[in-house]
Amino acid sequence: MRLLIVEDERRLARSLALGLGAEGYAVDVAHDGTEGLHRATEGGYDLIVLDIMLPGMNGYRVCAALRAAGDDTPILMLTAKDGEYDEAEGLDTGADDYLTKPFSYVVLRARVKALLRRRATGAPPVRELGALRLDTGARRVRLAGEEIPLTAKEYAVLEHLVLRAGQVVSKADILEHVWDFAYSGDPNIVEVYVSTLRRKLGAGLIRTVRGAGYLLERP
Repeated sequence: MRLLIVEDERRLARSLALGLGAEGYAVDVAHDGTEGLHRATEGGYDLIVLDIMLPGMNGYRVCAALRAAGDDTPILMLTAKDGEYDEAEGLDTGADDYLTKPFSYVVLRARVKALLRRRATGAPPVRELGALRLDTGARRVRLAGEEIPLTAKEYAVLEHLVLRAGQVVSKADILEHVWDFAYSGDPNIVEVYVSTLRRKLGAGLIRTVRGAGYLLERP
């Protein structure tokens, strides 16, 4: 599952990203509200951890903008503020839960898992592109009605391309979203996974745009 952390305290953001990454999540980080909103609107996140006191655009405005756009991604708000009014304001803008700093990482992890479980009880969205059918809840892929077995990373790469269908997606973008920002291995790993997806799903599904990235075209 993919999480977005929007937090301007860089040490805290990195600590949370490393901790949640160790739990098996792919984690992206933004350090101001404007960047956080931009990343969130790209879609594909399972949960957003959102600080309230952010430069550029505060967490209340980010949350309100996402909800106004119809984005129902679970949002866990973080703040150094304390008091019923602040919590009520956060929840009124559409946040799903609220955690006041300082907090225990164990508590944050439990809140994240609870929000993800709550979301999983809803009907999972199914993405269809021509003969390709992606069930993002069950993480299953069908091509022309036939189920195609994929590894977790193969599925994550394909899902990211499907979510950005019709757009050129750079290798760096895939690395950041699938392997998370802390990945320091060989960037050519993306080419390996794209090659495997082509072998399993057909060579013509994912097109290489020389010098730019990969394109999964809409039918």
